[in-house]
Amino acid sequence: MGNRTETGVVIVGTGFSGLGMAIQLRKEGRDDFVILEKAHDVGGTWRDNSYPGCACDIPSHMYSFSFEQNPGWSRAYSPQPEIWRYMREVADKHDLRRFVRFGQEMTGARWDADENRWHVATRGGDEFVAGALVAGVGALHLPQIPELPGIENFAGPAFHSARWRHDVDLKGKKVAVVGTGASAVQFVPKIAPEVGELTLFQRTPPWIMPKADHEMSGRTRALFKAFPPAQRAYRNLLYWMLEARAIGFNGQSWVMKLGQRLAKRNIDRAITDPALRRKVTPDYTMGCKRVLISNDYYPALARDNVDVVTDGVKEVREHSVVDAAGVEHEADVIVYGTGFHVTDAFDDLEIVGRDGRNLGKEWATEGMRTHLGITVAGFPNLFFLLGPNTGLGHNSVVFMIEAQISYVAEALRLARGKAIEPKPEVQERFNISIQRKLAKGIWTRGGCKSWYLDAKGVNRTIWPGFTWRYWLDTRKVRREDFLVG
Repeated sequence: MGNRTETGVVIVGTGFSGLGMAIQLRKEGRDDFVILEKAHDVGGTWRDNSYPGCACDIPSHMYSFSFEQNPGWSRAYSPQPEIWRYMREVADKHDLRRFVRFGQEMTGARWDADENRWHVATRGGDEFVAGALVAGVGALHLPQIPELPGIENFAGPAFHSARWRHDVDLKGKKVAVVGTGASAVQFVPKIAPEVGELTLFQRTPPWIMPKADHEMSGRTRALFKAFPPAQRAYRNLLYWMLEARAIGFNGQSWVMKLGQRLAKRNIDRAITDPALRRKVTPDYTMGCKRVLISNDYYPALARDNVDVVTDGVKEVREHSVVDAAGVEHEADVIVYGTGFHVTDAFDDLEIVGRDGRNLGKEWATEGMRTHLGITVAGFPNLFFLLGPNTGLGHNSVVFMIEAQISYVAEALRLARGKAIEPKPEVQERFNISIQRKLAKGIWTRGGCKSWYLDAKGVNRTIWPGFTWRYWLDTRKVRREDFLVG
């Protein structure tokens, strides 16, 4: 038998969501909570992804907590080690580590209606019992690894970018990279100069904009440290510049056409070979899939030792990868840049709510549905952070997380020993409204398949529209929208 722990709130995960929620509870004077973390340090996706070139594609001064501004960011777009360090420092400053149970991976949770409590199970066999369960697990933690025919016969190392093998020396090796997502666009330019040959298997080319990255000068950093309002003003400017991009994603296609012109210029500047240009130029509208930013990806593809294959993978042999056209490409190492399980991330979790309802099974058959991406009808006192339809294509998700943690804190104050859940008709109304807006957006009309869409082709990932609208929608918990009792 494992250990049993009783507490007020169980938070799952120590990424921005979990840490933010814990800080919010501490601000309210609460210390009756635990944070379950499957790894052995805090940081979520910024701890896991340590591949060469890993960085954020939202400016750091925006991709951080508004209440914990960091004047010392070294660059406009900070690299992964710096973001991870920031998160560890925030956890230490707020003394959060004493609440974290490391090496505890949640495998399921069951609602007990008589007790009004959640019984949370972990892989190690321990049980955590609490009045509320806050899932800050995020969408980018389960690597999507394609089942390539014959992969079991491959003699060399094969790994996903989120599980980078730093012990594998790529120098002079023949490396096959499968996938051209956000991670691949960052690590390919870093490894291309050192490998012998790099074969990039591309299914769909991404749209890539130039990256407005630059070093933050010592003078700027000193100013931000000495005079925090200057940094707040800079952050506000960044916010509204990023927010303006929502116009293009939500039906104003002329904005995207302007972006496409810039992106095509990005290609033309770096690539002279017309055949390669054709391969890397998307045939769908910008924004339909995640828009990426890079200044060194296209120059890397133009290198003599890099080959872009668009025929897909037919099979893997002991020392090679064979494409759909039957061409064999020698390979010593395979690296997957194939992203994460997003719309099916909760399928395997056994979350059982009122009357035995199984969340994973319901979402697998009916699609992921919540109210405001946070609460779920039939699952009292269960709260998601960065849940369905609260992801962004244009601004910082940390902004969304901050709106959500204050909303959850208010809902917890309302619940206090009772059960709170959204009325089914309120949840239904929210989802109809969201899907109606998404239908007009670029994700639906852009002519592509993307990880934003679930198996039925419904967008369960993106928040359609402005983030300030979401902030307004979550400013107050509308008591009349909930069943409390």
